[in-house]
Amino acid sequence: MWSTRMALAAAATLAIGLAAACGGEDSAGKATGAGQGGFTVPKIPALRSLGAGEGSVNLVAWAGYAEDGSNDKTVDWVHPFEKATGCKVNTKVAGTSDEMVTLMKTGEYDAVSASGDASLRLIASGDVAPVNTALVPNYADVFAGLKLKPWNSVNGVAYGIPHGRGANLLMWRTDKVRTAPDSWGAVFDANSPYKGKVTAYDSPIYIADAALYLMSARPELGIKDPYALDQKQFDAAVALLKTQRGLVGEYWSDYTKEVQAFKSGDSVLGTTWQVIANLAKAEKAPVEVALPKEGATGWSDTWMVAAKAKHPNCAYKWMDWIVSPKANAQVAEWFGEAPANAKACDQTADKKHCDTFHATDETYFSKVHFWTTPIAQCLDGRKDVKCVDYSKWTQAWTTIKG
Repeated sequence: MWSTRMALAAAATLAIGLAAACGGEDSAGKATGAGQGGFTVPKIPALRSLGAGEGSVNLVAWAGYAEDGSNDKTVDWVHPFEKATGCKVNTKVAGTSDEMVTLMKTGEYDAVSASGDASLRLIASGDVAPVNTALVPNYADVFAGLKLKPWNSVNGVAYGIPHGRGANLLMWRTDKVRTAPDSWGAVFDANSPYKGKVTAYDSPIYIADAALYLMSARPELGIKDPYALDQKQFDAAVALLKTQRGLVGEYWSDYTKEVQAFKSGDSVLGTTWQVIANLAKAEKAPVEVALPKEGATGWSDTWMVAAKAKHPNCAYKWMDWIVSPKANAQVAEWFGEAPANAKACDQTADKKHCDTFHATDETYFSKVHFWTTPIAQCLDGRKDVKCVDYSKWTQAWTTIKG
């Protein structure tokens, strides 16, 4: 059964708190310096050894990430975990990345399944600790393409365990859009014949989709990373999206609404996820999807441990469990994503699941620019200019939608 991304990465209103500190520590407890984003990581030690479980673990998670059979009695990887470890799972489902950041600041939670538009905020503010990957045996089988990335590490130090990944794709109704589009230009064309029936993702992070298109459409802007935009580049992306606003019939964040919009024909062209396309096809909507020639934005979620976790041993046990082959296969199928563990592909009920979601195709994912929190220090390495941080992305998104 397919599930949902439940308004993933909806508007986040807080910029990264770039807290200055004395340096951080890697998974072995070694001091580190300034992060690749230009901020200094707080000095927080990683867990050095795994002890007995504390009896419970408090999680902040996306819907579908910690299923205990209450939504579907056949979908349950929580109770087997509790039986195997003695750690009772208490889950708070969050609807947005901003909510996750807020919840983690309360100190009431041990771990969080953070997306890339939240993870750097959590690292910079000192709310999460480095992760000692040696204490997570199943980490060894995680796809190399997910390890030590800008959204889950700083200076080669892991700050979490990858959960899964997916791309933001272009979807269209084949009975309305007769020529299969191969470019994001199809959703940005001011003279589009599909005016009023184009759909776009409802989040400030969608500004990166416009920036990605401009990387090739307007090379003179010099955009190298859609999450590292100086003021001129940012203004160009915002201008493009304001033009697109006249084409958009509906912005979506609820997957069920997009399925129904494509089914009814209210939407015929726009951004989507593979799981939504699968659901739409299951409901007999004539749709197809593609990864356009410019590539795409995408998401990769990471399990991160609270800096002041009250149940750190159970948190580590949970991370190892959720990335184990069987559990990772279960959550990937239920949620609709590519699993993080390479061995999970042999455990999926649908033997074509990993092919559908391109789990083993690193060439495919090399074209995906995963959500990363925009900060003032340009993530593309530029030192001579400041980039626009996420608080300004959020402000701009309000003006774009009008």
